[in-house]
Amino acid sequence: MNSNFLPISKQDFKKRGWGDLDIIIVTGDAYVDHPSYGAAIIGRVLESEGFKVGIIAQPNWRSTDDFLKLGRPKLFFAITSGNVDSMVANYTANKRPRSVDDYSPGTKAGLRPDRALIVYANKVKEAHRDCVIVLGGLEASLRRLAHYDYWDNEVRRSVLIDAKADILVYGMGESQILEIAKRLKNGESLQSLNNICGTVVIRKDLSFLKEYKLIPSFEETRENKNKYNSAFREIFSQMNPFSAKAIAQKHADRFIVQLPPAYPLSTDDLDRIYDLEYARAWHPTYNKLGGIKGFETVRFSIVSHRGCCGMCSFCSLYMHQGRIIQSRSEESILKEARLLSQMKDFRGTVTDIGGPTANLYQASCRNWARHGFCENKSCINPSQCKNLELGYKKSIELYRKIAEIPGVKHVFISSGFRYDLLTEDSAEEYLTQVCKFNISGQMKVAPEHVVDTVLKNMNKPYVSSYEKFLKQLDKVNAKIKKKTYLVNYFITSYPSSGLKEALEFALYLSKRRINPEQIQDFMPLPMTLAACLYHTGINPFTGEHVYSAKTFKERKMQRALIQHKNPKNRQLIKEALKILKAEHLGKIFNVNCHEYKNELPQIKNK
Repeated sequence: MNSNFLPISKQDFKKRGWGDLDIIIVTGDAYVDHPSYGAAIIGRVLESEGFKVGIIAQPNWRSTDDFLKLGRPKLFFAITSGNVDSMVANYTANKRPRSVDDYSPGTKAGLRPDRALIVYANKVKEAHRDCVIVLGGLEASLRRLAHYDYWDNEVRRSVLIDAKADILVYGMGESQILEIAKRLKNGESLQSLNNICGTVVIRKDLSFLKEYKLIPSFEETRENKNKYNSAFREIFSQMNPFSAKAIAQKHADRFIVQLPPAYPLSTDDLDRIYDLEYARAWHPTYNKLGGIKGFETVRFSIVSHRGCCGMCSFCSLYMHQGRIIQSRSEESILKEARLLSQMKDFRGTVTDIGGPTANLYQASCRNWARHGFCENKSCINPSQCKNLELGYKKSIELYRKIAEIPGVKHVFISSGFRYDLLTEDSAEEYLTQVCKFNISGQMKVAPEHVVDTVLKNMNKPYVSSYEKFLKQLDKVNAKIKKKTYLVNYFITSYPSSGLKEALEFALYLSKRRINPEQIQDFMPLPMTLAACLYHTGINPFTGEHVYSAKTFKERKMQRALIQHKNPKNRQLIKEALKILKAEHLGKIFNVNCHEYKNELPQIKNK
């Protein structure tokens, strides 16, 4: 473990004997030097290759002072909004400002600007004229081409254009950022960076490309929803690193060029990244400010793998980490577990071993290493592909070996599980292991909805799969004589869910005595299939028309039906039942619809 943080002041890097920095990372998160934070990973990866790196965390964007404090880097500024999109960090699904930010000291809100990439890049340009700017992180990945923006309710240009940056890195970014740094250090020009997979550039012409797909322009996608869907289909189809072509999209008189995705990292490469010496703490400057709450949940957790082959329509993973699972070696994870066990504030519990999906560690397919994923076939839905091999035996061995490390009392998994991969007899041993030893009391699963038409548009398994899982779980609970409680994640107001579907959803949960205290209102993330459904009202792959609840009133009604146990929701429930002519169900929801006489709002349902 490293006790030295990356420099955050000139005094820091002068103590190291450095004259100037090569690269300065600007991030919208507080500076936490831990491998769960993207800025920390990128900084340590660059440092490991000999580059002098500094960090400017959550700068005050109302002046240039913070952007001047480390001087001008020799190579470039690397800018990220942080671990999440700045608009998601700053606003709820109903577009209200959030009151807290778990990535900021003391959870204080308002320390990162809206559209952080654009704001930070413009301030860097103001402070350092003609300095090279590289964009990266999740916000850059999801806004790299023309995209629907929920908060503006319009199609926006590539963030590369609006930020006036030089190059954008999409995906996890370690290999791309290293190549950019090395080539610029070797004296190559920005215009020569035309062939780095996993990057996006702006060019006046396309003569440097041998093969590419020209998709509808920004102007066309902004004005024509069919053109928007056409562009999305092409982008979606060019995500296989082994076969993808470059994508070109015209913005006025220039082209945004997305080079093919970066190849997945090998196990050795992934191990090297997570074996680097991180301080595994927030920077000491936050001690008197309340620390970083978001770090507390990952302080004693271990990232075991990347990627997800689930391809849920509302999820950003397909466009960011990709479909191909990349797993660390057992030895690398054990090494990190031993390191955690020796930390002075470790109390014996490894809080999580996981990734985007807990039970996909060491999942593999014989095609991934040679050809990538299948173009027109899902690995999981509607059923598990016969070529997808799950790493359950290796996972069980790993969990048991970590539990044997001196000082480790508990090994828990707090990442979410794909329940549809736990329904067969072949998964019983794994499910038994985690329920008996690796669940702290609550197992996280994400059925998301219960109406099959909605689940189909989510690219989630039908509700029958969830019911099959519940039977398997009951069987395991009876065997181990222990109750495993489920934390179910649900989404309301998803495209194709109107009040009718919300009522069906609520009745199902009531029948099963599931009363969710927390539920997620649908939020269309940029460059996801769900954003297409919401914005265009048409499924880009099937041509099917899809209804979306777009008024806050109806969204509140859908949520109220699901959370009908909350007395505050009774008035909304009455209105919803009146609209649906389902007043006879009032007793189920503990409301008397005949007391309600106000004029009903006009809400169009499917």
